[in-house]
Amino acid sequence: MLHDSAHVPKPSLTEVLFNWFLRLVSASCFWFALSYWAMLIGFSHGGAARFDLLSPEWRAAATALAVVYPVAAMGLWLLVSWGPVVWVVAAAIEVAMDKFYPGIFGPRPLLFVLHAAVAVTFVLFRAALLFQRWRQARKVRVDSP
Repeated sequence: MLHDSAHVPKPSLTEVLFNWFLRLVSASCFWFALSYWAMLIGFSHGGAARFDLLSPEWRAAATALAVVYPVAAMGLWLLVSWGPVVWVVAAAIEVAMDKFYPGIFGPRPLLFVLHAAVAVTFVLFRAALLFQRWRQARKVRVDSP
């Protein structure tokens, strides 16, 4: 059986690098998910951060992040459009924990820098892809009337 189109577009280097970037962020989200789950079940921190021993604030935040991070990891790994959106939700929760409630959750400035770097890199990749598609659309095609 023949393909409908004789020309299948090859992904550009920017698209390939963007996909690898999303997969790398997905792996880090999975790592964060595992660390929150390990904390909640008492596997890490010597069992001192088990769910039943946490304060109500930590229970809410850690439980939400233990659920949101694996979903974000799956969405980013599959390269679907909702993956970055779920990652933004997880990052917003952690940034809010760090910036608005440092007395409860403790300051983690490196985490803010990490999330900001990922967000800026994502925006730069999307801008480069948009510019690439705009340039491709402006090219004169041979099938134009």
